[in-house]
Amino acid sequence: MTKEELITKLKAIVAPYIQDEEAFKNLSEDTDFVTDLKINSANLVDIILDIEDEFDIRLENEDMEKMLDVKSAMTIVNSKLGS
Repeated sequence: MTKEELITKLKAIVAPYIQDEEAFKNLSEDTDFVTDLKINSANLVDIILDIEDEFDIRLENEDMEKMLDVKSAMTIVNSKLGS
């Protein structure tokens, strides 16, 4: 899966939870879920569950703790997919 495809899928997953439309429009690898998109910790858990469903992967607690921005999420998803 290309970087662009992965960002598109992640963007679709986080869309229902964002609080900052402008930051969402400019979503990139450097976008932080909490700081930039204003996603609260409860919704971050929902996003992680949605990522597991979307990619059919299982995320461990340490993966979840690291998944604070788009780049981290991409790295973890790719490692779980074995790419």
